Amino acid sequence: MASVIKETQSIKEAVTLINSIDVNKFSRLISRIIQKLHLKGERTFSEEEEQKLQMAFSVDKQALDLILETSAFILEQAVYHNVKPSSLQQQLQGINMNLDKAEVFSQTWSTSGPQLVDRLKHNIFAPKKFRVYPASCPMTAGIGSSTPTTLVRRSGSENGWMDELNIEFY
Repeated sequence: MASVIKETQSIKEAVTLINSIDVNKFSRLISRIIQKLHLKGERTFSEEEEQKLQMAFSVDKQALDLILETSAFILEQAVYHNVKPSSLQQQLQGINMNLDKAEVFSQTWSTSGPQLVDRLKHNIFAPKKFRVYPASCPMTAGIGSSTPTTLVRRSGSENGWMDELNIEFY
């Protein structure tokens, strides 16, 4: 299988930073990232947590962002290409990631990957739920009526606003 992770300059820099992190701290970091990866639009870490991570890893904000983004990217590529854990480990070692860090990715992917794939499938393929509202609208037919009338029903849901009905009368 061709490598799903191309060795760009950004990846090289991230791998260098990742290799410098203590393996136990890195393991907890990757576990947290994979737990939150399916929640698009939400941050994996709060500002306060990111400041603590900067101190724990002895890196600045830009370097931490690179570590977090690259780690998430690697896991997203594993999902997208349905990479086996052993293949993921080999590919990461192929871009000069230390064995212990590549094993962290592989083990985390092996144990938490199937749940992540299920969550992502649910988010992507779950049917939208619509509510049905009984409504009546008295209408009169007439030639040359003035302006069109539009009925739009919007309601809030856990995932934002949803259009439920959109009918125009002329």
